Amino acid sequence: MIAVMQASALRRLPVWPGEPPRPGPRVLAPDAPAPRSVRVSLTDRCDLACVYCRPSRQEHYLESRLDDDAWRAILDGLERAGVRRVRFTGGEPLLHRSLDEMIAYAAGLGFEDIALTTNATRLAHRARALRSAGLHRITISLDSLDAIRFARITRGGDLAGVLAGIDAAVAARFDEVKINCVVLRGENDHELADIVRFAWARGIVPRFLEVMPVGEGARLVPDRLVTVREMRDALGDLIEGAADAVPDPDRGPARYVGAAADPRLRVGFISGTSDTFCAGCDRLRVAADGVVRPCLAKDDGASARGAAEAGDAPAIAGVIEEAWRLKPDGLVWKGCTEATARGVSMRAVGG
Repeated sequence: MIAVMQASALRRLPVWPGEPPRPGPRVLAPDAPAPRSVRVSLTDRCDLACVYCRPSRQEHYLESRLDDDAWRAILDGLERAGVRRVRFTGGEPLLHRSLDEMIAYAAGLGFEDIALTTNATRLAHRARALRSAGLHRITISLDSLDAIRFARITRGGDLAGVLAGIDAAVAARFDEVKINCVVLRGENDHELADIVRFAWARGIVPRFLEVMPVGEGARLVPDRLVTVREMRDALGDLIEGAADAVPDPDRGPARYVGAAADPRLRVGFISGTSDTFCAGCDRLRVAADGVVRPCLAKDDGASARGAAEAGDAPAIAGVIEEAWRLKPDGLVWKGCTEATARGVSMRAVGG
């Protein structure tokens, strides 16, 4: 019990409390489970430039990315390594010309969960095709219901197009549709209740995220951070205020609270800054250049590019294992509040 309490206290240290510890790689037992979840960043390109993600629309991109054959090999290697859940991300994955084909290929390999995170700017005319290809779940970024504010946060995004994409996702009858809203003090923090009502009216699960000190977000945390505790208080009687927030098994770091008036409805919260969640992380990331990254808060990893371009799925599975062993020790690592997170591009690695 004392060890658990000490680990919990470490994860709740203030943001950037001096020089962070330098944990070594995770030491795995021979029978340790493989990573179960991998985020696949098909492209580092994006058609928006959200203030917590990119410094501007002129931010540079990778000089080269994996081609479709290499991505198929990556998916083969992930399946061989024991990964069961794949989420396609970007940048903006709808900018990848072969997204439908990649989803269909993943479905053919038998992954138990295939999901997508998108800004929905190009979703309105593609949602049904994505569903037909085998996509199970979709998460859509929506930081405001006010067109002017939305354009300001996204640096030029068109709210009407995103709302059309959300409606199309609902009509396509995915297993689950979620909304992610990054809450910024003095910007959209007064909209939480409106966003909840908007989502619930459409059968969507709204989720609210603390701005994290990753890349551009590091500039915003000191003045713009709204904690999950504050978010819950702002929702007042809409949710079960006294209830503990609980995660969905094998579905990432979000924790959920039910609606006060209808147990079928709920709200999710992701506390990446005020209370990190590294100890239970089962996630890796594959960037668009083929680097398998063990943690969003560290700009390192193991490259699978050569193996992917050679179509060598067993070698890719070996790279997955290598990256998993590089994963920081979650009992002492403070996730996105580590100083290393400030040098990571959220857009480039899929958030």
